Amino acid sequence: MSARPHILDNLFLSVKSITGVGPRLSKLLEKLVGPCVVHLLWHLPVDVIDRRYCPPLREAKGGVVATVQVTVLEHIEPKRRGLPYRIKCGDGTGVLDLTFFNARGDYLQNQLPVGTQRIISGRLEFYNGYLQMPHPDFIVAPIDRGQIPDIEPIYPMTAGITHKLIYKFIRGALLRAPELEEWLDSAHQKRENWPSWHDAITDVHTPQDETGLSPLHPARMRLAYDEMLANQLTLSLLRLRQKKQKGRTIAGDDALFARALESLPFKLTNAQTAAVADIRQDLQSGDRMHRLLQGDVGSGKTAVGFLSMVHAAGSGCQSALMAPTEILARQHEHKLKPLAEKIGLNVVTLTGRDKGKARAAILAQIADGSAHIVIGTHALFQDDVIFHDLGFVIIDEQHRFGVHQRLQLSSKGAHTDVLVMTATPIPRTLTLTVYGDMDVSRLNEKPAGRQPIDTRLVSNERIDEVIGSIGRKIAAGERVYWVCPLVEESEKLDLAAAEERFRHIQQHYGERTGLLHGRMKPADKDAVMEKFAAGDLDVLVSTTVIEVGVDVPEATVMIIEHAERFGLAQLHQLRGRIGRGSEKSTCLLLYNGNKCSEVAKQRLATIRDSEDGFYISEQDLKLRGAGEMLGTRQSGLPAFRLTSPEHHGDLIATAHDDARLILERDPDLLSARGKALRTLLYLFERDTAIKYLRSG
Repeated sequence: MSARPHILDNLFLSVKSITGVGPRLSKLLEKLVGPCVVHLLWHLPVDVIDRRYCPPLREAKGGVVATVQVTVLEHIEPKRRGLPYRIKCGDGTGVLDLTFFNARGDYLQNQLPVGTQRIISGRLEFYNGYLQMPHPDFIVAPIDRGQIPDIEPIYPMTAGITHKLIYKFIRGALLRAPELEEWLDSAHQKRENWPSWHDAITDVHTPQDETGLSPLHPARMRLAYDEMLANQLTLSLLRLRQKKQKGRTIAGDDALFARALESLPFKLTNAQTAAVADIRQDLQSGDRMHRLLQGDVGSGKTAVGFLSMVHAAGSGCQSALMAPTEILARQHEHKLKPLAEKIGLNVVTLTGRDKGKARAAILAQIADGSAHIVIGTHALFQDDVIFHDLGFVIIDEQHRFGVHQRLQLSSKGAHTDVLVMTATPIPRTLTLTVYGDMDVSRLNEKPAGRQPIDTRLVSNERIDEVIGSIGRKIAAGERVYWVCPLVEESEKLDLAAAEERFRHIQQHYGERTGLLHGRMKPADKDAVMEKFAAGDLDVLVSTTVIEVGVDVPEATVMIIEHAERFGLAQLHQLRGRIGRGSEKSTCLLLYNGNKCSEVAKQRLATIRDSEDGFYISEQDLKLRGAGEMLGTRQSGLPAFRLTSPEHHGDLIATAHDDARLILERDPDLLSARGKALRTLLYLFERDTAIKYLRSG
């Protein structure tokens, strides 16, 4: 396989190769779009200016953009500072004043000599009854009329790069765009009425009106599909490569598994039973397992993980369960250790807190194989953690780790199987874009005995009433979470808000009120959480650090202050901390009606009316979009430039199916379409996919 096709060379030159881009501008451009010419092509317009209105001055309207041909009549310099420089122009039917603030007179004399004709384009307005145009966008001689676009696209900008410059640089990039061999299936392209790649990239940068900006415009749909197809081909190639990698057969021990099933204090749901069966089948298959277990909050992922690790132990190999925080690692330990000990399995936990002799003892058990199940945080990545025989890895809350870390941990064993678990329900389209290389099991049922959570919207003005009302719950032996919002811009202010609310509630309920926030030391966080779980605290005032996984069945009340500031997924996760026992639970969403946008109102109504995390995630996608919903950096969601998952969800699913079919028919991409698809992969910088092809 050769390197990147030469036809793409011009697109992968530095932005410095575009005329007019010097060292200062290149740094700004790189920050705005990226380092290469192709990144300018991916920088799509967000608005248009229509310059086709060309009235005689006598008939001109104010408040609109117009393009007019005039004769320069007179320059009127300002009499004092602060007044504009004015240039009087006419067209025989009327007069127009061009006005410039802080302008250099000599520059304007050169641009607009008296007696010459000029074509001027900009926004017209009336001032004291006179028609004027402040700071025209274009001033050209009649011979250069072609330099003024009829429809001008407007691009996202950054400080230091003007609208005129970004327009010019993107025009320079378009001149480099080559005609490429078609990689789309011809019947599909014809059915969708999509242009060629070259025509599509030209069309999106030369919209004829606002419809050209729509994500559903054929040119934008075509480019979004190209980006998605590159993404899905890459994931499918990764999946093929993983399937080819040598696995191991972990047969399990049916008697041990049956004892583990009996030791559970509850009956599995149908979804849990199906997920366990999928995982056991993967472990027995002899192929490498790469499976995602997607569970709604409180759907019982931990039980599925435990039974899967019991299966691995039945074949004599070790399992590792990695959690994103120490609190969650310890919680897994508290839940799993008693169950494991009942059937003769040894569980150890390793976190950053373990030091000295205690750490050495844990490492020894991991190394000699006497630790059957190892629970830990990032500490498991460290070089001195050596497993006797690691056969199975579970990564909990994958989006809290870098995408590649799951591979890093699995490399500590020979032919290790990997299960990724997440309690953040995400829509199917996003599941495909992030986890398209994995098989997926979904837990969409709550365990038996769980009651619906009563969710209510309450105005912030009733906060004192709410504080008073929780006394009845406390008197009945129930526990209360009180969550204060986290606003990233000001961690100090958030902390102050949480501390102030803590002091306020403490005045009512005394020393049985606790405080938990992100700036506390891990040991202090754990101590507070343990006191709350043990019943030594009645009320826990917290920032969002209790969001994922923390499990206190006696907690039946969740109060979320300034709920309008939270995203839907986060509200759903926070609410999921209650309703984990058999008692009825209540979630109060306190909101500020004066600062509640329409989108925030829709979010609050959705969370009030539904407990289905997968439905809620679909609504979140519609309301906020993919990047904001998941947080691109944390989620591992690829940074899409042309695809908007909320608008192009159907395209993602089609690209997923198309990629699978392509590789079934042409796994090495050697056909005519296959070679064109290799160009597509390079175009979208999916060079790793090409390496998978090479390595087979």
